[in-house]
Amino acid sequence: MTSAEVAPVPKEGGAGTMIKDALAGFLVFLIAMPLCLAIANASGYPPICGIWTAVVGGILCSFITDSQLTIKGPAAGLIVIVAGSVTGFAEHYGLDLKDKDQAIEAFRLSLGVGVVSGVIQVMFGLFRFGKIIEFFPMAAVHGMLASIGLIIISKQAYPMLGIKPAANVEPLHLLIQLPGRIMETEQPVAVVGLTSLAILFTFFFVPFKPLKKIPSQLVVLLVAVPMTLLVPMVAGPYQGGTIEKAFISVPNVLAKPGEAFYFPNFEGLATAVGMEYLVLFCLIGSLESMLSAKAVDLLDPLRRKSDMNRDLMAVGAANTAVAMLGGLPMISEIVRSSANINNGAQTRAANRFHGIFLLAFVLLLPGLINMIPMAALAAMLVFTGYRLASPNEFIKTWKIGPQQLTVFVGTIIVTLATDL
Repeated sequence: MTSAEVAPVPKEGGAGTMIKDALAGFLVFLIAMPLCLAIANASGYPPICGIWTAVVGGILCSFITDSQLTIKGPAAGLIVIVAGSVTGFAEHYGLDLKDKDQAIEAFRLSLGVGVVSGVIQVMFGLFRFGKIIEFFPMAAVHGMLASIGLIIISKQAYPMLGIKPAANVEPLHLLIQLPGRIMETEQPVAVVGLTSLAILFTFFFVPFKPLKKIPSQLVVLLVAVPMTLLVPMVAGPYQGGTIEKAFISVPNVLAKPGEAFYFPNFEGLATAVGMEYLVLFCLIGSLESMLSAKAVDLLDPLRRKSDMNRDLMAVGAANTAVAMLGGLPMISEIVRSSANINNGAQTRAANRFHGIFLLAFVLLLPGLINMIPMAALAAMLVFTGYRLASPNEFIKTWKIGPQQLTVFVGTIIVTLATDL
């Protein structure tokens, strides 16, 4: 194709385009489902809330944004902030997160923050704050994301191995303490978790193109589900003698809708904790979403450019809507968006299809979701944390310049050494 030729822009809703978008949306759904459950669980929200985030992000955002290939949903990069909000409210109100009812009350207070932060994100878009992304030092932003990756690893390595983490311990100390607690590993859990992690790394590093086309998360589930049932026969029973705790738990939405949706409590907004996390939800969520959308635009074969202000309004509207139902904050998610492109998505309808497939699955086949092992979900988050803080991030920053590496590493150290 010569420089004078222009590739035709796919028409949303066309027969050929619809088939490609539906296929891409289905393959992204296979990746998104376990990640949504894992991110919600790690954030202190009921696992099903992660599904609602992706459903609303996929369906509602696709009608508002002009970003053609981004997938909207919960992100690992926000786990630390969302979980911090739940923990912060629990401490402020004296709630015990080990008690189910009190834990739900703490996360309902976070939902109130989510509703208002979504409204503010809409205002960001209306007042054209999308250009603010050009003024943020990228080294500092990527340093913050790398530190979040390390925090995720420090917290999720324990459930991946079946070790109970110490309470109120900083991430660096969790990492330092892990080798000394290996003897506490629950063998059936560790076998499933480490096998899941090995599969994810194999698919990531092995340079075999046909392998890259297969969703590694799907392979993890196909292997981990039977392993969770069979490994105790060899490695011994699960602690407490019950296997149910080894699996994720979501309610039957059609049979018990009252257990599937949660409504916000706005009381916490009048507290210092509420104001702190309102700022973090708005700023970190908006910044990470715009960074991801910008990166996806560069991956788009047609080089279509998203209107960041319009995309902010879409994400903000969806965040407000989903927080009213019990969902997590969402962003334009880079990993799922990359998979969307690699699987042949043509338009924003692929995001819509991914949301529809998730909705259909959780409504019609909740029993299959309840067969997903917790150790496999923890392994997916450990792998995600590695990707956020991989050695390649240090190398790429060094190639830009020593000064940028200094900012990058300095941000990581400060973030880990202080309250995020």
